[in-house]
Amino acid sequence: MTTLLQPGTSAPKPGASAPADPLAGQTVLDAEGQTGQKGIQLTPRALKRIRVAMAKENITPDAGGLRVGIQGGGCSGLSYNIRFDTQPRERDRVYAFPQTHLDPTAVDAPPIRIFVDPKSFIYLHGMVLDYEETLMRQGFNFINPHSTKSCGCGSSFST
Repeated sequence: MTTLLQPGTSAPKPGASAPADPLAGQTVLDAEGQTGQKGIQLTPRALKRIRVAMAKENITPDAGGLRVGIQGGGCSGLSYNIRFDTQPRERDRVYAFPQTHLDPTAVDAPPIRIFVDPKSFIYLHGMVLDYEETLMRQGFNFINPHSTKSCGCGSSFST
């Protein structure tokens, strides 16, 4: 299932249902040192949007990253949460995505980092973060293989 979420929010936007295969025909990026779906993956659109949003918030890749997590609540039990953070916490998993995925000449640019706490990782490993921008909506889509259902308002999910 996919869920749409804007940076700095803890609940996805209610709206249209997800297509049968939201990743059909898309490239999926692995973090440095990661192979396959054991961690968190991004689409190039999500990586580009994270980089743009970080620049807009004056956060350099060296000085912070995007914290992705879950929290209890909502009709179905869990909801997604994303926000910028200055540093990873002690037990966080850190996923570093090279900027060369977007610009092959950016070999000296620091990677864009994603921070995931241990509790959230249980529910998020294997997830792909995508970004959608259409006339009807824009925001991050969590394509989570562990999500079995979401509520009618689209603000929570369960596993």
